[in-house]
Amino acid sequence: MSHEQEAARRRTFAIISHPDAGKTTLTENLLLAGGAIRAAGEVAARGQARRTTSDWMKIERDRGISVSASVMTFEFDGLVFNLLDTPGHEDFSEDTYRTLTAADCAVMVLDAAKGIEPQTLKLFEVCRLRDIPIVTFINKMDREAQDPIALLDEIQDKLQLDTSPLYWPAASGQRFSGMMDLHKQEFCVFERKPGEAPKIGESERIAGDEASLKQALDESVFEELSEGAEMATSLLPEFDEQSFLDGHMTPVVFGSALRHFGVLELLRTLHAYAPPPRDQKAEKKGEPITVHASD
Repeated sequence: MSHEQEAARRRTFAIISHPDAGKTTLTENLLLAGGAIRAAGEVAARGQARRTTSDWMKIERDRGISVSASVMTFEFDGLVFNLLDTPGHEDFSEDTYRTLTAADCAVMVLDAAKGIEPQTLKLFEVCRLRDIPIVTFINKMDREAQDPIALLDEIQDKLQLDTSPLYWPAASGQRFSGMMDLHKQEFCVFERKPGEAPKIGESERIAGDEASLKQALDESVFEELSEGAEMATSLLPEFDEQSFLDGHMTPVVFGSALRHFGVLELLRTLHAYAPPPRDQKAEKKGEPITVHASD
């Protein structure tokens, strides 16, 4: 395979989030979904000494945070993904800014209960300077969350970013039942099995028609989903790939990284839309040069 072909199938992305929004858990579950690691060691922010693939330094284990950038590579569906792990903690932002200059795309992880937090905003600004396309993952839907429309409004207001949900959640917290794939009109079922390890890979899908949903969902959950999905499709713009690549629009996926729900859907979204490496402008001995993607 030539350098050009090899570069064309590479997707390099970073994850930006506020500490504790679930970035390390999502990183680990993306690696699991991509088959790069076999078992997840849940990352406890309370500093238990369980090691995860990306938080490898002792200081990270002690404090339960990511402090150094590392690259994790995995293959998924014919493409090679480089996941750049960025320190989320504000003390280590220099490293993060450097890492973001190497990313062609970013996944912004938001805690569904908290929305946009200060560190997310800071990191987003760095992405904005370079027009890095952003995919949004709204995490922790299996806990009590803000209203999804309110979360998307906040992204629109604070980041001036059009939001286009590809999925729509069915309630949150104890009532969280899954999410509707708005393009395929299929419903991804969230299985809550206490004490059981979450299933890696596909979540069960059922037809998204009214009869199937009414059979599968609690009545109040069904009503909440129908109303929300209708508002989302009528009020929010249709996903536009060019607008996403230009850094003006973000596709949105909901889920729970800890329960491995929505992770494969996020990976598929990256597979479908994340751009291959672009030629980058740089300086060599004071002279402006272009570094080509295949270099």
